[in-house]
Amino acid sequence: MLSAPAFIQQIRQHQKIIHKVCHLYADSPEDREDLFQEILLNAWKANPGFRQEARFSTWLYQIALNTAISYLRKEKRRPRRTDLDPELHLPDAADPAEAQYADLYRAIGRLDKVDKALVMLYLDDYDYTTIGQMMGITPNYVAVKMSRIKQQLKQALQTA
Repeated sequence: MLSAPAFIQQIRQHQKIIHKVCHLYADSPEDREDLFQEILLNAWKANPGFRQEARFSTWLYQIALNTAISYLRKEKRRPRRTDLDPELHLPDAADPAEAQYADLYRAIGRLDKVDKALVMLYLDDYDYTTIGQMMGITPNYVAVKMSRIKQQLKQALQTA
């Protein structure tokens, strides 16, 4: 268990993990904020059980992913909000790199829950063994899934 100041310091240091999970699992800014708060609350509740056997970032990823998946299950039961016209939104920044990132995140966002989690962990440079441990699957299965996901994303980005 971390003391309150140590916990806050670790959260500040690793908050990008939470932001990534929120960005991929919640559509609107309001939903991302709700999910962010939910992840922080669950992390704080789980803090007494943190035995520091794994890195804090790995532990936080697990909590964030589990919270996001639970959040999605709850969201499916709620009525969905829809925009009147997607063309009415302001365009993203004119920077081509930002547009590519936006396309990539949209493509990742269309993946199923497990595949999204695998991609996020992969993009954060976790090795297949660590990803497998976090997701409860073998490293070999992670490699197979990542190969298939890469193909899916490649096709999605070519048609975008």
